[in-house]
Amino acid sequence: MNLERPLAPDPYELLPAVPSFTLTSPTLTDGGVMPEFHLGFADNVSPALEWSGFPPETQGFAVTCFDPDAPTPSGYWHWIVLDLADITCLEEGAGQHDLTLPGAASHIRNDAGEFAYYGAAPPPGDVHPHRYIFVVHALDVPSLELDPEDTTPAAAAFHTVFHTLARARLTVTYQR
Repeated sequence: MNLERPLAPDPYELLPAVPSFTLTSPTLTDGGVMPEFHLGFADNVSPALEWSGFPPETQGFAVTCFDPDAPTPSGYWHWIVLDLADITCLEEGAGQHDLTLPGAASHIRNDAGEFAYYGAAPPPGDVHPHRYIFVVHALDVPSLELDPEDTTPAAAAFHTVFHTLARARLTVTYQR
């Protein structure tokens, strides 16, 4: 199969501008390569994330990981966690199927069909390194009040945009 195609735009540059804040990880470096143990075909462990400097009026957070370079018209959602309130970090492995997230937080089904993190797994031989954009969205509400069973990743992203006060990003790449 020929996967030659133009590089997809950065989807967050197409959204209304909002202030930024800081997102860090002990295993991910912005602009770096995704470590093997975070890959979907390896250990598939979600990274630890920590955020700071968000607006004081923030009431909740959403965390996402999106690959705009997947060979689909709509990219690929690897991780969606909604309704995070009163926390400023997720521990490594927080994206596991059986993990109970803090408070009322929940996983939305990702594009692999799982209520969990699914690590990088670009097709072999793809012409571009894939970008994995981890984003923490600071929200003006503690909960988006979406049903995890009935909410698609695109619908979660749609609702998140309307409540985003600020956004923190960390982008890593992977190619095989």
